[in-house]
Amino acid sequence: MQIYNSLSRKKEEFKPIHEGQVGIYACGPTVYNYFHIGNARPFITFDVLRRQLEREGYKVTFVQNFTDIDDKMIRRANEEGITVKELAERFIAEYYKDAGALGIRPATVHPKATDHITEIIDLVTRLIENGHAYATPSGDVYYRVSAFPGYGKLSGQRMEDREAGASDRLDVETEKEAPEDFTLWKAQKPGEPAWDSPWGKGRPGWHIECSAMSMKYLGETFDIHCGGKDLLFPHHENEIAQSEGATGLPYVHYWMHNGFINVDNQKMSKSLNNFFTVRDISKEYDLEAVRLFMLSSHYRSPINFSRDLIEAANASLNRLYTARDHLRFCAEHGEDRPENEDEKTFAERLKGYEKRFDDAMDDDLNTADALGAVFELVKDANITVNEKTSRTSAQKALDSLMAVCSVLGILTKESEEIPAEISAMAKEREEARKNKDWKKSDELRDALKEAGYVVEDTKNGQKIRKNV
Repeated sequence: MQIYNSLSRKKEEFKPIHEGQVGIYACGPTVYNYFHIGNARPFITFDVLRRQLEREGYKVTFVQNFTDIDDKMIRRANEEGITVKELAERFIAEYYKDAGALGIRPATVHPKATDHITEIIDLVTRLIENGHAYATPSGDVYYRVSAFPGYGKLSGQRMEDREAGASDRLDVETEKEAPEDFTLWKAQKPGEPAWDSPWGKGRPGWHIECSAMSMKYLGETFDIHCGGKDLLFPHHENEIAQSEGATGLPYVHYWMHNGFINVDNQKMSKSLNNFFTVRDISKEYDLEAVRLFMLSSHYRSPINFSRDLIEAANASLNRLYTARDHLRFCAEHGEDRPENEDEKTFAERLKGYEKRFDDAMDDDLNTADALGAVFELVKDANITVNEKTSRTSAQKALDSLMAVCSVLGILTKESEEIPAEISAMAKEREEARKNKDWKKSDELRDALKEAGYVVEDTKNGQKIRKNV
């Protein structure tokens, strides 16, 4: 597999640290609200990365954190008159609902920052001891950026640029040695949650949480760290400085960052009223179609979110479901015989589509081209497979389709059960055809179509499906 490494700014062949194993850390949500469609893109993208690596035989340890303590969480909890812990528990549960609807598998580990205070304090202590950090009289601890010569190697940002986006802290910081230094530990303010530390009661800064949690579960050096492009600076840059400042070892071998999402060709923002949570979108669209939409472009490219594009993705998804159900029908009702020569040739073409899929995925996770291979497979199967096809051949086509779609995390739903009244109408039509009452047969076909169902006549009887 070739991966575009944000650190080297070029594609590199992926070589895991430990043969047959891959460690991945993906930045997760801050759980003070439902996550938005911008968050959904990295969650989907790197879920697919994990699935493809598993398809290729790797044992993947996938770690995605929950940031469950920060300024925004404290502010919202205070507004609602609840604890930060209660707020976090609520929105962690909501995350799992929306992530599940998007087809995102749970991580191997979902660590929470507040469960790792000991590890965070230990890491901050190491940084103070080796001169990479310093405590202030008020109990804050800062990272000394000047002590880390490699600062900026991921983002290309200069130290003096760091201040522009370095901290979400609401107060004015006055005890830093230099403007570019960033917070590792925040002294407690009145009414804030806090933990005991060598520097007094306080709580961790945002950046240090990810360093502590990733290294606990993946080691001081691990394979892949991923997230949205918006996290590249300062968050990921600061993670490198903290982690390598503490260990003296390379922190991560491959950095992957997905591109931004625009809405109707405009940057997503609350001020433009085009800021949608996944929960908002789910009220209007099937989230599986949103997943397919996200995978229709290369993950590093910007993507434009619009209703027209989601509707197009939904039509494409329905086409895939129709193909799946057709292949299932043929695998069950096709001819019970060995494959003939044409079907053996078709089986070789199926292998070719799977190879094209894997080649695209191995080219820096090119899901757009991989989807092209999936639809070529579907087109060929729709032409080639029918009720006269051997069951073996139809099953091979079904297996190929499901193998590649499982990597993309689509085609996971079972077909809707046909309502009893629709089945009764179809049965009545079948009787009319047996009695050669073509007028009644046509009327019933039209009535089924009006109800949203298509009936197809095969040598094994009628096949009913929802009209897409």
